[in-house]
Amino acid sequence: MKLLSRRRLFQTGGLLAGAGLLPAGAGTASAAPLEVGPGLYPSIGVRPLINCRGTFTILSGSQTLPEVKQAMDLASRSYVHIDELMDAVGKRLAELTQAEWGIVTTGCAAALTHATAACIAGADPEKMQRLPNLAGLKNEVVVPRYSRNEYDHAVRMLGVKMVEVDTAAQFEDALRPNTAMVMILACPKAESGPLSIENACRMAQRKGVPVLVDAAAENLTIPNIHLRHGATMVGYSGGKCLRGPQSAGLLLGRKDLVQAAFLNSAPHHAFGRSLKMGKEEIVGMLAAVEMWVRRDHEAEWRRWQSWLDTIGNRAKQVSGVTTEILQPEDLSNHAPRLRIVWDGAKLGITGTEIEDILLNGDPRIAVGGASGNRHGDMASALTVMPYMMMPGDDAVAAEAIYRILSNPPKIEPPERPQGQPADVDGQWEAHLTFINGASDHRFVFEQHGERLAGTHHGDVLSGDLAGVVEGNRVTFHSGHRIEGTTLRYRFTGTVEGDAMRGEVGLGEYGKAQWTARRHKYS
Repeated sequence: MKLLSRRRLFQTGGLLAGAGLLPAGAGTASAAPLEVGPGLYPSIGVRPLINCRGTFTILSGSQTLPEVKQAMDLASRSYVHIDELMDAVGKRLAELTQAEWGIVTTGCAAALTHATAACIAGADPEKMQRLPNLAGLKNEVVVPRYSRNEYDHAVRMLGVKMVEVDTAAQFEDALRPNTAMVMILACPKAESGPLSIENACRMAQRKGVPVLVDAAAENLTIPNIHLRHGATMVGYSGGKCLRGPQSAGLLLGRKDLVQAAFLNSAPHHAFGRSLKMGKEEIVGMLAAVEMWVRRDHEAEWRRWQSWLDTIGNRAKQVSGVTTEILQPEDLSNHAPRLRIVWDGAKLGITGTEIEDILLNGDPRIAVGGASGNRHGDMASALTVMPYMMMPGDDAVAAEAIYRILSNPPKIEPPERPQGQPADVDGQWEAHLTFINGASDHRFVFEQHGERLAGTHHGDVLSGDLAGVVEGNRVTFHSGHRIEGTTLRYRFTGTVEGDAMRGEVGLGEYGKAQWTARRHKYS
């Protein structure tokens, strides 16, 4: 079972809003004064958690290495000229990584933005000032369809058109004079086949088109695997496996383009000015790379395995529980994982229920890969990822998981509404009210007993919907595909004749209220 990736995490529903990561009433009470000490987070009503899930920005990435903290603190105690600092850091990054050049950015997303700006405007001040007005400039980015994702918004923000291709022939045809660059997501699909990174780079090089690889969550390989395959530039997150500043990233590659990317970013007055990195992040990121080449990665792997052994051995003390070790499929979140499996019907609790209990328990523990549905297939599992765990977390997690599996709390199923399912067949005009703003939507329901199918129309997007009607309670979900992402909606509400109202979950975008009235045909 594949670990939920950073790019799929949001698609399954907002971790904050949907899984209870925000405490009840968050943002409604008066804020307490900050205690600068061990109780820093609790002093303002925020509960820290043990990260057994992996390197997700929404879980605050990784914990910076002690050497990184020290470097950032020392860097904060002097003034420097940022151009001189980045030039010196660029030279050192080139030495460490064996790339031609490197710069520090505010995360991998900023690396993508600055690289795109460099491919469009180069280091020409006039072109740089015109961005994102692309009139007369290269304005297309070619991307294999498998590479489309939420994070390519960092490329699209320059105003470029994303040209999706599925075959090598389409790829070559798409490389036109107005092509600014090729963007590829580093993932298993990019490692083989006609549109692998290596093959795509070969075709792009013949047309003189630069190739940018998004390797945000990957291990930093030296010499760099993507640059060796012919990529022009590659971006990394600094706050994941490198354990640098969470707000930092790296852009490595061809010297002239990487230097142009820096000119398109802060402190220079260009499109990327808002993506400013401080001297502390720049030096902290360099320290993280320095440590990367010194760290004993084999010893880290053995430590991760020992933590999984501790948790797995304790879980297996519960009759009916089995475990397996899952090996990484690529360089992203490159660590072994523990999958814990059981029959939810026999033990009386599902994987999704345990995930929620752990996340809202004391201490709080974030796990991933949970499965098991009390109203369907109760075959259950959850996954433990040691990548971002700290010493001692294994013992705490082992006891918490064992305690729930061996003595699960009694969970009462929600009361089912009585009576025949309400009639919602037909077309409904809906109004969604967000935290800020509102929008008119339309539902077309086809009802077969309790089951619903149909179409959900938004402002400009449409997608299939599916759901159920139980008595006067309606629940349905839909998805609207746009660019590299899918907007997910989960509606719950009540029916009263030709009117409905309720709440809609918007995943990472929170919640909204909705009302709807059945369309009357004249």
